[in-house]
Amino acid sequence: MRVLNIHGVDDVRLDPIDPPRPGNSDVVVKVKACGVCGSDLSYVKVGGIHRKPGGVTPIGHEAAGEVVVVGSAVKGVSVGQRVVINPMMTPSYIGSGGPEGAFTEELLVRDARVGDSLLPIPDDLPYDVAALTEPLAVALHGVNRSQAKAGDKVVVFGCGPIGLGMVVWLVDRGVTDVVALDLSDERLERAKALGARAVINPTRDNVRARLLELHGTARVFSREAVGTDAYIDAAGAPSILSDVINMAKYQSRLVVTAAYMKPVEINLGTMLTTEMTITTAVGYPDEMPDVIAALPRLRDKVATLISHRYPFDRVIDAFATAGTPGSAKVMVEFDA
Repeated sequence: MRVLNIHGVDDVRLDPIDPPRPGNSDVVVKVKACGVCGSDLSYVKVGGIHRKPGGVTPIGHEAAGEVVVVGSAVKGVSVGQRVVINPMMTPSYIGSGGPEGAFTEELLVRDARVGDSLLPIPDDLPYDVAALTEPLAVALHGVNRSQAKAGDKVVVFGCGPIGLGMVVWLVDRGVTDVVALDLSDERLERAKALGARAVINPTRDNVRARLLELHGTARVFSREAVGTDAYIDAAGAPSILSDVINMAKYQSRLVVTAAYMKPVEINLGTMLTTEMTITTAVGYPDEMPDVIAALPRLRDKVATLISHRYPFDRVIDAFATAGTPGSAKVMVEFDA
């Protein structure tokens, strides 16, 4: 067996490993597909997380597969069952600093619980689509936190896999006026194909002026504001927060889902006059079951989020591709 480990800054390797040794409360999942996440790339860039000197950080957390071993104390799951793993509900938070990572042939899931850390998937749902459950759950949580509803005007900053997933969920709940922003024209084309009303590339367009055209104007005392109801930041550019605050209308909303590594200065005085709300969204406290329930009807649409596929033997190449601007979701697939 092999597992993908981070050994240091920009040093990721496919290492040999002994097969998992499950206890009575554990299961082993034969991984069929696992997506490369932006957080995986960040972990590689910083040399791993919770990594002891001389140790490694196993990575990978967007996994779907087949149960091949079931501990005697595990209830409600059987060998051969098709599942998605919820890493947030595993004791080691798989792929984020614990002893397990999902870029491996057979993955140990400790203290496995059906409906919690293990979520059954339909027999006819392809594993690659099922492996999109985790990023789509992140996207859905961000949309839920925005309180967006049909008739709202919404802006999504960033058209990576999470931002594109947000476009999917916004359109699915009847938000027809979605504007997506990104620096990559390829990603913007994906957003349009998923139902965004319009797209903006900030390297060419004046964002405020373009949003005034698309979403109309509003007044905040003597200041002209943009008519957008909700903004979702899936990009993480330092200027986004100040730009939104300066153009936001009365009681508009901003949800930050991107990870900011450094403090960002904001103008509380301008915020005071608008009573706008800034909040954050991280992970997916209870969205995964909703995503799995929706996947059968959305499968063809969300499958287009996958821009590249690599066999497990070429997982290092998959990471290189995932770091390029034109990629969306890069999927690593395993032998049947």
